[in-house]
Order: sequence, then structure tokens, then C-alpha cells
Amino acid sequence: MIKLYNSLSNKKEILKPKGKQINLFVCGSTVYDQSHLGHARTYLVFDALVKYLRIAGYSIFYLQNVTDIDDKIIARAKVEKISPQNLARKYEKIYHQAEKELGINSVTQYARATDYIPQIVNQVKILIKKRNAYLIEGDGYYFDLTSFPRYGQLSKRKILKEEDSVSRIDEGINKRNKGDFCVWKFYKPGEPFWLTELGKGRPGWHIEDTAISEHFFGSQYDLHGGGLDLKFPHHEAEIAQQESISGKAPLAKIWLHTGMLLVNNEKMSKSLGNFITISDFLKSYSKEVLRMYVFSNHYRSPFNYQSSGLDQAEKNIKTIIDWSRRLKEIKVPKLEDKLRQGFVWSKEENSIKLKSFQGVIKKYHDQFFQALADDFNTPKAIGLFFKLINESNVLIKAGSLLVIDKKELEKFSQKVNSILGIVPKIKIIKIPGEIKKLVQERELLRKEQKWAEGDEIRLKIEKLGYLVDDTSQGPSVRIIKK
Repeated sequence: MIKLYNSLSNKKEILKPKGKQINLFVCGSTVYDQSHLGHARTYLVFDALVKYLRIAGYSIFYLQNVTDIDDKIIARAKVEKISPQNLARKYEKIYHQAEKELGINSVTQYARATDYIPQIVNQVKILIKKRNAYLIEGDGYYFDLTSFPRYGQLSKRKILKEEDSVSRIDEGINKRNKGDFCVWKFYKPGEPFWLTELGKGRPGWHIEDTAISEHFFGSQYDLHGGGLDLKFPHHEAEIAQQESISGKAPLAKIWLHTGMLLVNNEKMSKSLGNFITISDFLKSYSKEVLRMYVFSNHYRSPFNYQSSGLDQAEKNIKTIIDWSRRLKEIKVPKLEDKLRQGFVWSKEENSIKLKSFQGVIKKYHDQFFQALADDFNTPKAIGLFFKLINESNVLIKAGSLLVIDKKELEKFSQKVNSILGIVPKIKIIKIPGEIKKLVQERELLRKEQKWAEGDEIRLKIEKLGYLVDDTSQGPSVRIIKK
């Protein structure tokens, strides 16, 4: 049983799709600038959620729009002295490259707004016919908020507030109501336009989402996602448009919102000098570090980007790397070949004694997925994964981990990674002959209980960029250069 927090009802609700098919729409990027960490946080969350739901047995159609015509795109195109279309294609390519570099690959379909002009025009025509939209000469068609009394049901308000980071409420001087928004903008010199039944012009921002989602999913579907900054007015506008057009409610059964991204407790903005693009982040850190950092915070909570949290994420990834390498390089006790899997030899009792780690692995496996089933609680899930790492490390160092245990741990690690993407690929390191020789010398000194001399060699090895871990099966060497 999977529960998700529905922003519409403000409570956790059981996911109840019809059959195993789930339709998910997530508001995509407006491609006028570099993608930043705020975008990354939202799209990483939905990437992982979709991957989890697929592992849970659901077939997910994950639809994401791309806003490739918009006031911001037009303004930026003038600055860069290229056409709005070329600017949009430029930054769309950068956006998809950033997704690729972050391991975001779960989207079923991307839909550009400009590819769905006929569907947008059709929705506007229906709104006009139903008197939900009205004409302002020389300006465009506007949605009349008084025609939809339920406006504000998602955010529990009807007006903009100072803290709203994304508004795009069109400031037409002849609007009937302050919050009315434009669904079709008439042509202005120098702007892109389409010749349609509505006149020469282009779509407003909000209408593209409902036209696209209706084209793929119909008037109602399972899940709608996006950042908290889109909750008002964008998502309210979507609800008003689509439910007015179809006469059916709700537009989406469950609304999911990721919390705001802050940088050192402040909003991220270029004016404050704390604007961090994905490409800049990846120059210094791996995608696994960012994914670890993001998923160590609950998706609905504000995400406060700080160096301390980033440092901890790096340490956590290093712990996973060290554990994965030990697991990959571990030598299985020869005695196990003679015994049934799941048993080890007890010298004291001169008998075969049950030493099951399978039950421990299963316990953490089940608890991991229970955490994800409870409103996608990734911080708790990651904590459980690390508990398993710590417990299995004891057996690895003691040399008592069995073949079957190793295989199950590797399978679970792969499953965790297939959802969260926090387990880096491990390469078996070729240890130079010089290091091997020093390790052998140190082992001889240790056998002779010459601990001080042995420690001197350990320090020498570390200066050369390697670490020696002492296990019951002998020394294990790992690199620390990178």
C-alpha cells in the first residue's frame, strides 16, 4: 500500500490508480536560461519516485512539458540577439544534457508547447464558448476568475503574496479581476506568432499544460507534480482551465509538490549571487553526491543548500564506495564450498552452526520499501540502507560473509541504486607492485608484533595515495588519490 501526500486534501492518501497504469504530469522547464539546483531538486525527486513506482509494479506514463514560447524567452532572445525559437532550442538542449548528467532518465514523453498550438487553441475556444474567457481588444483572451468559484482550492488562497517566486499573472490594464490571466496573447511587433481562429498571436503560459495533459491523458488523470512555487497561481490556473472545460473534478487525483530550495537560508537568485547552475555544481561534485544530498531531505520539506550538508553527502557517498569495493573484492571462506549455503563452521563446537544474515538483509529490504511507500520517505530509506552497510561491514571485516549473503547484498544495493542513483560504479583498482611490496613488508612486521615499524609503512603507503584495511582475511588496499 503506497501513500502520498495530496496537496489538494492536505493529507496522505492511498495511491489507487485504475489497474497498474499511472499517468503522471510534471511541469517542465521554461527553456530561457541554465537549469539550476532548484530545477534539479524537483526533477530528481520525480525521477526517483517514478523509478520506485515502476519497481513496485506500476506502468507509469511520465509526461513533462517544455515551455518553449513565453515572455521570458522572448526577452532573453532580444538580449542574446537570436530568435526566440533558436534560444529555446539552445536551452532545451542544455536542460536535457543536465538531466542526462544527473541520471534523470525516467520521463516517457517530453512535449513542447509549440507542438500543441491546435490543442491550445481548441481549449481557449471552449473557454470562450463557456464564458470562462473574455476578450480584451488589442491584448488577448483572459480567464475570468469569477466564472470558477473553486479557484484557490489547491493553495487555499486567491491572491498573490510577496513570497511567490513565480507569478506570471498578466498585468492587462482592462482585466475584469486582478487575478485574471491571459490564455491567448495577441501579436505584438517583433514577437513570434501563429495564425489561428483566435487571431494572430501566441499562447499564455498556463494553457499549454492543460492542452498537453488533456491530449495525452484526457480531462482527468492520476498524479500532477511540480515545485511548491508553482502551486499558486500556475497550478490553480490549470485546475480552473481544465475543470471549466470538462466539467469534471478533480483534474488530478493527487497533487505532489516539492519544497522550496534555499541557499544558506535565502532564496536562490542571481541578484544575491547564490544562483547555482547544475553545470557549475557538476564541475566540483558527482551526480551521486547531489542525489544523496537531495534524497537525504524529505521531498516536501524546504531544501536548504549548505556546505555542511554537502560535506555530509560526500562522506556518505565515500562510505558507500568503500563498502561496495569491500563487497566486490571480498574472498569467500573456502570452507563454504563444503557446506550448505547459509551455514558456517563452528570450531568450538566442531559442528555446522546456522549463521543467517539473510534475515537481516530481508528486514532492511522490507523496511526500505516501507519507508518509500510512506509518502516517499527517502531520508528514512537511506538511513536503513546505511544501517545494513554498517552491520554487513562487521561480517566483511571478520571474513564470515557467505556467498549467498554477498549476492543478496549486491542485489539490494543495485535495487537501491536503480531508484535513488546513489551507488557509484566501482572499478577494481590495479595496485602497483611498489604498494603490494610495502603491504607485504608491513604484514611481516605485524606478525613479528613490530607495531611501530608497521605503522610507519602504513603512513608511507598513505602518502603514496593508498589506504590499508586490516581484515581477518588479510590486508585490503584501496586508493585515496581521488
